[in-house]
Amino acid sequence: MFDAIVVGSGMSGGWAAKELTEKGLKTLVIERGQHIEHGADYTDSLSPWEQCYAFSTANKHFWVRDSDHPYSVEEGKPFMWIRGYHLGGRSLMWARQSYRLSPMDFEANLKDGHGSDWPIRYEDMAPWYDHVEHFAGISGSTEGLPQLPDGQFLPPMELTGTEKDFKEKLEAAWPTRKLIIGRCAHLTKAQPHHEELGRISCQYRSLCERGCSFGSYFSSLSATLPAAERTGNLTIVTDSIVHSIVYDPKTGKATGVRVIDANTKQGRTYEAKVVFLCASTIPTAQILLNSKSEAFPTGLANRSDAVGRYLMDHLSGLGAGGTYPGFEGHYHHGRRPNGFYIPRYRNVTEPAEDFVRGYGFQGGVMRDNWRRGVSQPGVGAEFKAGLRAPGPWRLGMGGFGEMLPRPTNRVTLHPTKTDKWGIPLVHIDCALGDNEKKMIARLQADAKEMLERAGCTDIYVNKHYGGLGLGIHEMGTAHMGRDPKTSVLNKYNQAHDVPNLFVTDGACMASSGCQNPSLSYMAMSARGANFAVQFLREGRI
Repeated sequence: MFDAIVVGSGMSGGWAAKELTEKGLKTLVIERGQHIEHGADYTDSLSPWEQCYAFSTANKHFWVRDSDHPYSVEEGKPFMWIRGYHLGGRSLMWARQSYRLSPMDFEANLKDGHGSDWPIRYEDMAPWYDHVEHFAGISGSTEGLPQLPDGQFLPPMELTGTEKDFKEKLEAAWPTRKLIIGRCAHLTKAQPHHEELGRISCQYRSLCERGCSFGSYFSSLSATLPAAERTGNLTIVTDSIVHSIVYDPKTGKATGVRVIDANTKQGRTYEAKVVFLCASTIPTAQILLNSKSEAFPTGLANRSDAVGRYLMDHLSGLGAGGTYPGFEGHYHHGRRPNGFYIPRYRNVTEPAEDFVRGYGFQGGVMRDNWRRGVSQPGVGAEFKAGLRAPGPWRLGMGGFGEMLPRPTNRVTLHPTKTDKWGIPLVHIDCALGDNEKKMIARLQADAKEMLERAGCTDIYVNKHYGGLGLGIHEMGTAHMGRDPKTSVLNKYNQAHDVPNLFVTDGACMASSGCQNPSLSYMAMSARGANFAVQFLREGRI
């Protein structure tokens, strides 16, 4: 019998485990994937020519093979579900961009009528953003922008000279737009509490997607799980696939979690006083929907019929690029694992005629190196000699747009198909709406116009792939709300229907903003865990 069970060991699960164990709770973390050892199982020591960004032979063991973990999608509605099943989850492979949601993000649903009103506001989250930023280590610049609140920052990384030039041109042409250095979870100057966990300052190798043996970027394996382990209150089990949550109708509470051993397929049950679902957005919905009983025939905590609904992902795979003029006698220094950011301006400092919400841009201006030869025809000494000199400066930027929460975008369980452990497959029915389509068109036009004003040549505009999922920011399937009839969780991330059940991963989100959401998941998890401990001690759960 544990005090708490945390399902999932990634961004959210690691934070829940840290906060619960540090408050004295004997906590079990359940991970469906394999055990990964920080440092020992990373491949960041391999030579750079052996890999390409995000996925390669160097880090393929971090990524899920769809044939081993299948899912289905509605015909004509592609959803690319990108997963990592292992200890630490996608906190090992994330792009590390870390932004707060703003007051206007927490108020948007109420103001424009889309989705459920958040039961919290920015003021509720601000101290928890402070808390997680201080521990994780977020580098960034203070800008005073209302749509992008400042935080507890380590020193910012530097823009390249060409990026500074682009910033000047951009802000001169549009005083309503700003270009800043990205806010990223990298230790630009490690603090004593980071060094206590064996984390040191960033080495600027930009091999982050392989795992970082130096612990310079934030992950569960480098930070939150080690912090939880040193309390002596943490137990971790891996290769344990959660089948469902056990519910006791007499008490109205969850009593534990049923799991299936990934290798032996044997079942077992773990018991606890409180359960945290941090399995990530879609698996969390799958677990709840599969936790059926006489009291909850359509899934645990689902009297609202909102479990699985309001699935969102950020609009991604968008933007433009081109050759940046001048600066032929200059080169950028090092391999900065970060880029610039253009915070949202549509429906903030500039209107949008035909859509609500908005988007931001992430990008960089860097000089081509020998890698450009990958896409160029040629062979032999002359070809190789040509690659020894730097290529032109290239500006590339991608947009991330907000997707509206809609109940028809949802996750269900397949009525007949199961995985090899006998669990019903996830079925995803999610598509772009009119607002998203109009936003994509405006985003593309804005990106092209900004490059033109900067004097770029050879401009190309990325054509959107027409689906969702590649943002890897799925959220919303067990959202927070004020009304138990229409939402799953209350303002404490606590299930309306099951008082000792908490959901703090992306499933809890009532809207997405256009900012990368991981920092919000961290803050939600820390906040929810602290309320759970308080309620447990008060005898309220």
